[in-house]
Amino acid sequence: MISQPSKHCTVELNALPSRIGQVRRIVSAQLRYWRLDPLIDRAALGVTELLTNVHLHARPDKLCTVEIELLLDRLTVSVHDRDPRLPEVRDANSLATCGRGLSMVAAVSESWGVRPDGESGKVVWFTLTAPSAAAALPVRPPYTAVAASGGGGFVEVEHAGDALAPAPESGHAPARSAVAG
Repeated sequence: MISQPSKHCTVELNALPSRIGQVRRIVSAQLRYWRLDPLIDRAALGVTELLTNVHLHARPDKLCTVEIELLLDRLTVSVHDRDPRLPEVRDANSLATCGRGLSMVAAVSESWGVRPDGESGKVVWFTLTAPSAAAALPVRPPYTAVAASGGGGFVEVEHAGDALAPAPESGHAPARSAVAG
C-alpha cells in the first residue's frame, strides 16, 4: 500500500485582531491552492473563532501557532497556545454576542477537541472532510509564515521550496501574500 503524504501549513502569530484577519486570508489562500475551495468558509470561521479565543482568554501571552494539515480526506486545523487552561463550552442564548465560539466550531466541523500540549499549553483543533480530488494533488513542500509580533513591516508568505519552480499543471501558482506586520 502506498501512503499519501500529508500537506501541511504553519503560521505563528500573536493573536491580535489585525493578525486574525491575516491568518484567515492565509488559510483561505492555502485551501485554494490545495483545491479545497468548498472548505474555505468553514475553515476560515473555525480558525477565526479559535484565534479570537486565544486573543480573549490566553495567558501569559497571545503567542500561538496555527497549523492546517491535509491527510487523505481529512483537513485538520489546530491552534496551539501557551495557556494550559482548557476551554469550556458555554451555553449561550441566541442573542448573546460572545461565548458561542466553540459551539460554532462544533457546528461547522466534523469533529473538534482540545488536548494539553506539554505542561504549559494546549491545542484546540477541528476537522473537516475534504473532497477526494484534493488527495490526488502533487505534494509540494509546506508553506510557512511567521507573522511578526511587533508593529510595522511586512512578512512575506511564500512556498518554502524554489520560488521559481513552475506552477502545477492546473495553472495555479503557489499562494503568496505580503501582509502588513
